[in-house]
Amino acid sequence: MRKDKLKLKRYVKIITIVILMSFLRFQMFAEPLTALQMNLSENETRLYTDSEIDLLIDELTEAALEAIEKAAGEAARAAFLESLERESAVMRENQRLRYEAENLRRAGFRNAVIAGVVCFAGGIVTAFLIFN
Repeated sequence: MRKDKLKLKRYVKIITIVILMSFLRFQMFAEPLTALQMNLSENETRLYTDSEIDLLIDELTEAALEAIEKAAGEAARAAFLESLERESAVMRENQRLRYEAENLRRAGFRNAVIAGVVCFAGGIVTAFLIFN
């Protein structure tokens, strides 16, 4: 019985520690940390070899070309979206004008029918008044 209590206490301690550690924040690094370079004084300047300078220039050139390509792609995408927006605005305007023209045509036909009915009724009333 006493052994079971000791085991239970040990398990409780372990679980408590695990729970408490889960609330702590640990820094996780995907890459190993690099050692910081020592600060060089003004008298101690580091000399780079020609191969290191060439390698640095090549890396900078490659990064610059990638940035230029990305910027050109973004500019082309923006120009395409702008032209697409303009085209959709023109299509919406054309659709609105067609709708207005159709409404005007219907209104003109309706007005012509009303005018015909009024004229016909006026002619009948005039004929009735004249012959009576």
